[in-house]
Amino acid sequence: MPSQPAVLFTAAGAVASLAAVAIIVAGQPGGSTHAALAAPPSASAAASAHPSASGMADMPGMSMSAAAPAAAPAASPSATAMPDNNAHDAAMATRTKAFPAKTAGVGAQLLKPTVLADGTKRFELTASDIKWEVEPGKIVDAMAYNGQIPGPTIKVEVGDKVEVVLTNQMAMSTSIHWHGVRVPNSQDGVPDITQAPIKPGETFTYKFTMTEPAVGMYHSHQDGQVQVPAGLAGAFLVGDVALPKDVHVSSVHTMMLNDSGPIGFSLDGKSFPATAPIVVAKGDSFEMHYLNEGMMIHPMHLHGFAQLVVAKDGYPLPMPYRADTINVAPGERYTVVVTADQPGIWAWHCHILAHAETSTGMFGMVTALIVK
Repeated sequence: MPSQPAVLFTAAGAVASLAAVAIIVAGQPGGSTHAALAAPPSASAAASAHPSASGMADMPGMSMSAAAPAAAPAASPSATAMPDNNAHDAAMATRTKAFPAKTAGVGAQLLKPTVLADGTKRFELTASDIKWEVEPGKIVDAMAYNGQIPGPTIKVEVGDKVEVVLTNQMAMSTSIHWHGVRVPNSQDGVPDITQAPIKPGETFTYKFTMTEPAVGMYHSHQDGQVQVPAGLAGAFLVGDVALPKDVHVSSVHTMMLNDSGPIGFSLDGKSFPATAPIVVAKGDSFEMHYLNEGMMIHPMHLHGFAQLVVAKDGYPLPMPYRADTINVAPGERYTVVVTADQPGIWAWHCHILAHAETSTGMFGMVTALIVK
């Protein structure tokens, strides 16, 4: 029988326990929470040696004319660049050393249902216009379910009867589409096709019974190219992914990718250094669901470890495979298992480097796996 995950976590939820980062480093002599990510090469290491004039004169066939005027020595490129380069290194290190930075708001929190008399699980969602802190000091106009980005994680089981009550407190009409989740056509959430738009001040109740496992997402389908990047998206998980024989996990996590709108390049609604690390114990295996709600493809690269790809869009793969970089296109979901057998702080980021770094340091789609 495949092992079923014991605990559901979100990457965003890890930031609530910043003390865990300090615990890691305390066990490493001379360690620092930022050492593995913030060691830029010394500028002096880039300097190269040049043969001297006297050395050239000793070469066969070479002569130095005494009458020839001596050329003025050229300034060393590394010497002239040193002040600016040092400032550049310092600016980049400042951002890295701030990780994980505290910001207001944590998304993707597990949403508890109200259980009705007939066993139906009712979830309450409110869509509203909010201010959201993407990274320290960067506060944007956003849209959110229950005041958080990503929206609350909804977790149910196969066979559950589900109601989701959506109240629209925004200035725009909206709806919810259940991406990758099997529901009746009438509940698919597409305005003017399966329902009328949910106007400001209105409430709509979606009702369906879960018939099969899913690693899905829920998001707006009304002016989605505006509302989804602004924050109206969340994870919707049904049951558990069937894992290969002898694969066991101690926890399950989600990582929602975004790249557009007011939030921009982000993981779980935050931009580095405000992204949350994944913290696990050495030897543990954990499950990660990548969920791409953005408009671009993102090759997600984890330093130091193989990712065992066990499912695509929630469907178990007949032949799981290992990779260190997983290409996640818009709308796709990939499920991977990682065995954390090496302690340390390991960078984890989109490998389209412009999505993860600027000339002033790392930003956007960067976090870390911390193995105690």
